[in-house]
Amino acid sequence: MASTTKNTGAATKTPFSTYFRRKWQLYFMLLLPAVEVLIFNYIPLAGLSIAFQNYNPGAGGLFGSEFVGLKWFRTAFNMPDFPSIFRNTLTMAVGKIILGQIAAIIFALLLNEVGNPFYKRTVQTITYFPHFLSWAIIGGIFTDMLSSSGVVNQFLGLFNVSPIFFLGSNQWFQPTMIVLDIWKEFGWGAIVYLAAMTNINPELYESAAIDGAGRLRGILYVTIPGISSVIVMLSVLNIGSILNAGFEQILMMYNPAVYQTGDILDTFIYRQGLLDAQYSLSTAIGFFKSVISLILTLTANYLAVRFTDYRIF
Repeated sequence: MASTTKNTGAATKTPFSTYFRRKWQLYFMLLLPAVEVLIFNYIPLAGLSIAFQNYNPGAGGLFGSEFVGLKWFRTAFNMPDFPSIFRNTLTMAVGKIILGQIAAIIFALLLNEVGNPFYKRTVQTITYFPHFLSWAIIGGIFTDMLSSSGVVNQFLGLFNVSPIFFLGSNQWFQPTMIVLDIWKEFGWGAIVYLAAMTNINPELYESAAIDGAGRLRGILYVTIPGISSVIVMLSVLNIGSILNAGFEQILMMYNPAVYQTGDILDTFIYRQGLLDAQYSLSTAIGFFKSVISLILTLTANYLAVRFTDYRIF
């Protein structure tokens, strides 16, 4: 009878060098993206020191300019336009995030109930196509459409409605930007929710139907709870970008007439840094924006873990 050997020792851990020799191809594939992140994400962090300097690219440069501490942060916070710019950023960003996510969820729920595969794919393709168009293209199209003599105002004129200056009125500019952003992105955002719905067990719908639930109750008690983790995940990720109100969109469609409600942090940084050469001031505002975004992301992740037991990191 063959004897058996009982292993009483601890499991032997494979040395990293041995594992590396076996899987060196995988590490090589990670090399290029790691170098890209290092060059474009980490090395530029040294430029944040400009926010604490009287930066002069011609005299001193990054490592020789005078250190002034928090001077430029105090300058930014004391500017008379800063509160309104910060308020504009929050208003448009929150409107885009909340209303955009709601629109994507509703559209995904409706599309999930469509039984015809061809019609479903066609509608989905049409709705997420605008996501691939740049704001340079969309801005040019809607600038003409929303002008006082554009298609939209001509249509409103059929109902004796006076022309509305969508892009030239402080009253209408923010709602117009929010609606256009939702129109552009809701189809693309619905893709994630549709993918999450495919992972819901069909037996749950059958059980709900046996208990007398119709389509609406099936959506409320099966579909929405089934995608709740995805909703939480995207909400946390979106909160981190709450101060990104859409630089490309605003830059393409705003004008001095709507600076009161249309100017946001990113466009203000653009004007101060690139147009007025106020490098230290613009870097300080950008640094402030990044710190607030980090705090909001960590807070949102903590709340998600605390109340939904779901974490991203």
